[in-house]
Amino acid sequence: MPLTTIAGLEIDLVRKRMRSLRLTVYAGGRIRVAVPLHTPAAAVEEFVQARHAWIQKHQQQFATRAPRPSLQYVSGEQHPFLGRLHELQVTTAPGRPRAWLDEATAQLHLHVPSESTSAQRAAVLAAWYRQQLKQRIPGLLQHWEPVVGRQAASWGVKQMRTRWGTCNIGARRIWLNLELIKRPLPCLEYVVVHELTHLHERLHNARFWGLLDQFMPDWRTHKNELNQVLLGPSSHPDAD
Repeated sequence: MPLTTIAGLEIDLVRKRMRSLRLTVYAGGRIRVAVPLHTPAAAVEEFVQARHAWIQKHQQQFATRAPRPSLQYVSGEQHPFLGRLHELQVTTAPGRPRAWLDEATAQLHLHVPSESTSAQRAAVLAAWYRQQLKQRIPGLLQHWEPVVGRQAASWGVKQMRTRWGTCNIGARRIWLNLELIKRPLPCLEYVVVHELTHLHERLHNARFWGLLDQFMPDWRTHKNELNQVLLGPSSHPDAD
């Protein structure tokens, strides 16, 4: 797609059916701005110009980040869980593949067939991560919904490349990124509160951030921690 120059920056501008403008900075420095179909050029220019410093900051962060190591799912690798690294111990044995955490030794154990590939081992560990995250969400909602004063009608977990969480306001359904189970628990709590707050206010405006200050005064600490993480190979993640 051809780039256009906006506010002195090369921008991948996309017009589509949506309610608000959205900005994404990708690894390598590419900038994508998605806007509603009939947004005036002047409004797009103002939107980009207001975020010029934010764009530069994240481009610099990407430039200094080391690439994530390529995982082979073999013994000795370090894998995160709730903000801590755990050594992986792989045992090849017949039977149903499974993963489990030995809290006494802080080791993640993976039992898989001897002929299993790294992709198959990754899938077993991902299933365990998903189970662990799903076990924690009901308790967090039970705690935070009275604080926020809103209830989610339903929730789900999925792998997302550019968002830690999303909220379907009409359906009152929140989605949480599977990767959150690898981060410290307060980061997961922040995303839960963030998405519940959208049931008060759709937009990321002054009212939204003011409500978040009220519900979780230290949210900036957790957001900043998540901002240091490169979710996928090409984008800077955020809660939506």
